Amino acid sequence: MNIDKDLVAAMATPLVLAILAKERSYGYAILKRVRELSGGDLEWTDGMLYPLLHRLERLEYISAEWGKSSEGRRRRYYDITDSGLAQLAEQRNQWVAATRTLGSIWGPAFPAAGT
Repeated sequence: MNIDKDLVAAMATPLVLAILAKERSYGYAILKRVRELSGGDLEWTDGMLYPLLHRLERLEYISAEWGKSSEGRRRRYYDITDSGLAQLAEQRNQWVAATRTLGSIWGPAFPAAGT
C-alpha cells in the first residue's frame, strides 16, 4: 500500500513519541519498529526519520545521548521527556477525534481497503 506523504507526515510525531514512550531506542530500531507496527506499509528512510528526531529534540519532546551497542558500536539513543509525554497525550486525543469522525462517516458499510 502506498500511504500518502501528508498522512505519513501527520502521524510521524505521535508514532515516534509512542515508540519512545514504550522504551528508549535508536534510529535503526525506530525504523524497524515503524515497519513492524505498520505491517510493512510504512517504509521510512533515514532522511525522513533523523530530521524528525532532531526537531523533536529541539522542541524538548525527546532527549538524546551517545552510547554503545552490545557490539561496541557508537549509537545515539533517544528517550521521551515529560514534555514529550504531554505532547503525545495531546496528539493521541487529536487522532482519536479524527478516527472517530472518519469512522462515523465511513461506518461499517464502507468497503475495507483491498476488498
